[in-house]
Amino acid sequence: MKRFQKAAGQWLPGLAKLRGVTAAVVASVALSGCGVVNHMVYKTTGDVLQGFSRNHTVPYLLSTDDLAMGCAMSEATAPLLMSFGRVTNEPDQIAVMLYLSAAGCADEQAREHELTGLAALGNMDGNAAEDAMIRQKRAHALAAKRYFRSWQHHNAYYGEPSNGECPDFDDDLDEFIYMAGLLSGLQALNAEIQSTSAIGVPKNVGSVVGRATSCLDSDKWWGAPMALRATIWAMIPGAMPEGENAFERLEMSDRQGEQAGVRLSHVFHAIAAMNKGDNERLRDVIRRHAESIEETPSNEEWAFVDAMSTQMIVAISDRMWVENTGYRTPLGRLGTFWDDEPEDVETMDLDDLL
Repeated sequence: MKRFQKAAGQWLPGLAKLRGVTAAVVASVALSGCGVVNHMVYKTTGDVLQGFSRNHTVPYLLSTDDLAMGCAMSEATAPLLMSFGRVTNEPDQIAVMLYLSAAGCADEQAREHELTGLAALGNMDGNAAEDAMIRQKRAHALAAKRYFRSWQHHNAYYGEPSNGECPDFDDDLDEFIYMAGLLSGLQALNAEIQSTSAIGVPKNVGSVVGRATSCLDSDKWWGAPMALRATIWAMIPGAMPEGENAFERLEMSDRQGEQAGVRLSHVFHAIAAMNKGDNERLRDVIRRHAESIEETPSNEEWAFVDAMSTQMIVAISDRMWVENTGYRTPLGRLGTFWDDEPEDVETMDLDDLL
């Protein structure tokens, strides 16, 4: 009996330790199991959201013309969608559109600050003008960061455009996002220059983008790829091939965009004209845009792109009006200017009726 009690006394502590180890193992397995399950749920959710955004949200957004809503959506949802890169594949393709649109929000703020500054200068209010210009540069710096993020995700998904190889596109939307990424790269450099900050955008982005536009069918995309390439020719010394004429190419692209109801080429043409200091050409582009949107409705599938083009043309017109009058383009008068000759009005001689 004493021998049994002594043996039991030796076993019981061992059994207690075994139960403790077993409980720890069971708890560890359970907890790790929860982690695995959670990871699978998160990954599945991320994959579903990425697929839905690419196949439905982006096409739906592109068919609308509410730029403010698209801007708000991009700024609000980018952190959510991008966070799924922690549990599944990085959403590089969707990121191109998200950061491009979010950068456009900051660009719009910069334009508003610029108009405020110009108006303050006209009123001889130096402090207000200086403050507006500082805010303008800050907004451009934010835009440059976002455009650059879009460009980096573009390169991660499609490959470095500088290698000279064109990607294989799955469908039209895939091709469009490629073009949007090229625009992001060029805009990143432009915004960085205007911000007077060092964001880290490579200075050869313009030439890289110009070559990469050859991967796109310009006839298919409303003349925009050729217009983008011609604008780079006009802006970068030595970039234009022998025998080419940048502004002739821009004229051709404009006609394609006007017929298609997607007038993105007008924006590139206006930028090239401003860079050359050709004010008459700039006015002509603005007039043609105003006439075209009256004559040809926006392409229903790409209404967002056409609305964005009009917004940028209006912004250029607003700057011109504020510089010369102190106020922006009056409603309903896009395509007209403060110094236009008054139209002849037919009058009736009432003396003959008396």
